Amino acid sequence: MSEILVKLEVAQGRRMFGVLSIAALGMTLLYIAAVYPPAIIPALFALILVGALFIWAGYRLYRSTDNTILLTREAITTQSGHVLCRLEDIAKVDRGFFAFKPSNGFLVLLKERGERSWSPGMWWHLGKHLGIGGVTSPRQSKEMVSIIQIILAEMKAAEADSK
Repeated sequence: MSEILVKLEVAQGRRMFGVLSIAALGMTLLYIAAVYPPAIIPALFALILVGALFIWAGYRLYRSTDNTILLTREAITTQSGHVLCRLEDIAKVDRGFFAFKPSNGFLVLLKERGERSWSPGMWWHLGKHLGIGGVTSPRQSKEMVSIIQIILAEMKAAEADSK
């Protein structure tokens, strides 16, 4: 394994706030369904279903944020070993105000399409777009973007020199 340049870790306060907010919404919906059940049976089932979905989403967020995103000279990976993208596959990194990116994160535009995947609060991959961030540390996110841009500039310069 190559040297880890940056670790993008979860901000624990953001993690707990997100998990508790989503789970509390689910519990509130279930409470409403139990204490003040609507007269219309489909509405009752909808409250129960949506409440259970929010509790599941809170659990999923809790589980997925028990990970770290790592940057090496070769790839962006997770601590569990999932390769998000290889650095040579990156076309552009966008951290701009109007970029469709996760909170406290950045958008990676890839040269090739990848498979759809998602880790709530950490990253999502849709087509040629990879969004990294969410409940991650904003400082580490900025640092990761800066290092990726430096590495991409080095790769472009090396490619130009070889021509």
